[in-house]
Amino acid sequence: MASFRRNSLGPLAVAMGLSLLLGFGMARGLFATDDLRSQLDLFSQVLYLVQNNYVEPPDNPKLVKGAIDGMLRTLDPHSVFLQPQRARRMDEEFHGEYSGIGIQFDIQDGAIRVISPLEGTPSYRLGIRAGDRIVEIDGQPVSKTITNDDVFRLLRGPSGTVVAVTIEREGEAAPLHFSIERAKIPIESVPYAFMIRPGVGYVRVIRFSQTTGEELEKALTSLRQQGMKSLLLDLRANSGGLLSQAVDVLDQLVPSSRKVVYTRGRISSANADYYSSDRPKQLQGPLVVLIDHGSASASEIVAGAVQDLDRGLVAGTNSFGKGLVQNQFNLSDGSKLLLTIAKYYTPSGRLIQRDYSKANDASEYTLDAWKEDAPTDSELAARPKFKTGVGRTVYGGGGILPDQVIPDPQPLTRVEVDMIQKRVFFEWATSHLAQMKGQHWTAQSFDKDFKLSDQDWAHLRKIMDARKVAVDSVWESDRPFMLRQIRSELASATVGSLPRYRILVEDDSQLSAALELFPRASKLLTAVGPEDGAAPADRRKTHETATTPKNNR
Repeated sequence: MASFRRNSLGPLAVAMGLSLLLGFGMARGLFATDDLRSQLDLFSQVLYLVQNNYVEPPDNPKLVKGAIDGMLRTLDPHSVFLQPQRARRMDEEFHGEYSGIGIQFDIQDGAIRVISPLEGTPSYRLGIRAGDRIVEIDGQPVSKTITNDDVFRLLRGPSGTVVAVTIEREGEAAPLHFSIERAKIPIESVPYAFMIRPGVGYVRVIRFSQTTGEELEKALTSLRQQGMKSLLLDLRANSGGLLSQAVDVLDQLVPSSRKVVYTRGRISSANADYYSSDRPKQLQGPLVVLIDHGSASASEIVAGAVQDLDRGLVAGTNSFGKGLVQNQFNLSDGSKLLLTIAKYYTPSGRLIQRDYSKANDASEYTLDAWKEDAPTDSELAARPKFKTGVGRTVYGGGGILPDQVIPDPQPLTRVEVDMIQKRVFFEWATSHLAQMKGQHWTAQSFDKDFKLSDQDWAHLRKIMDARKVAVDSVWESDRPFMLRQIRSELASATVGSLPRYRILVEDDSQLSAALELFPRASKLLTAVGPEDGAAPADRRKTHETATTPKNNR
């Protein structure tokens, strides 16, 4: 058996490494106990033995990354280490912008296919279209093995710099050449806001980034000008983001001086109480919040406060159940540590974190959230109970249980998924529009009266056959689905993403059922007194003055 020798890889070296990573003060703190000293000594022994005895030379960065990941797995599923590239991507999402040319794309047959230019961006202004194929970047052919990360690296860059692209376009005999000056591209967190019914506004929030509150205020102001009296706030599949922005969203909807959320942790700076301010409110009328199993973190803060304060009804399926707050710690190589520093509690005192102690890994923990639309009666009996301001029972310990459970829409069939993944509708729409040059399109061009000719259907079938979509069994029965997908692709390419989205939600059964809840939401409002839930005068802090780590998510 190999014996251990204390050399350059012993505890002293480990301590020096920790000092470099954490700062000498923190390193001294780590060595304050003999127990931790012995555990670090054990780790250094294992590291030494691996480096000197493993059958092949080990990859040291991989060893360290594995050790960090293993350490964090013993804490909770949400404390994670992010490599520099992933950390940069997260920064872009939460900052609400990146620098690039402004396209949505997919990689098809070794080329970059433009799905849509983003309105107002350099690509949009230069006339780049859906369906264009980028085949060269800065004079170099696009590699047949190009990846999404390669595309980001090639097309993104500092604002004001120029990238040259060569495009092949259906109907054009020769390639088209563009010199595109990169610019700041906003990443929207409120991509869709419209009047879904007379008097009823609809807003979809897909993340909580630094611009979410501002975007929501702009959307609600516009909807109020269009006659909005009630609001459906759609938080489905919104996995969360910045705690401060969840508070901002609530501050626009909740009466003043209400506690909307509070956090508690081991360090004093992690403890904060957040109250709504006396700013003008964007909505006085009924509110319905739509959630699903993918609604997590900041989404649950919003849904939980709306429910606890009886400000509106929550509908959909049970939310994810993430009641932990992470702080971002930037590391020396550009990586990040997302470390849980606190738990958050809804106004009634609920901790909605789901149990993760029995999950074998993060994947199992995540999938567990999707197993049922709502907890069974026996499961609810075991969960802690709380009361809202008017005495309604709500539950902690496993996400937000909606006031009205509405099952998820029926999932797509395998054939329907195949059609979308192989982009047969996108291909058909691109070809159709190339043949209709000069045609003036409006959103009404693709309303429910839009029809395909027999020749159009034959062309679609030809594309499906070429892409090996096994459509025989559903060719007739699935025509309403196929027609809706075609309408949405045509709308996206000609009049924008909002008309496309409105077409796609026409058959959203969950959304339709939620729209029927406004009479109940209105009745709930009348049961809430003007001072119900208000903080005592000496405790009324606005969220602007509450202290909390700035980068919570």
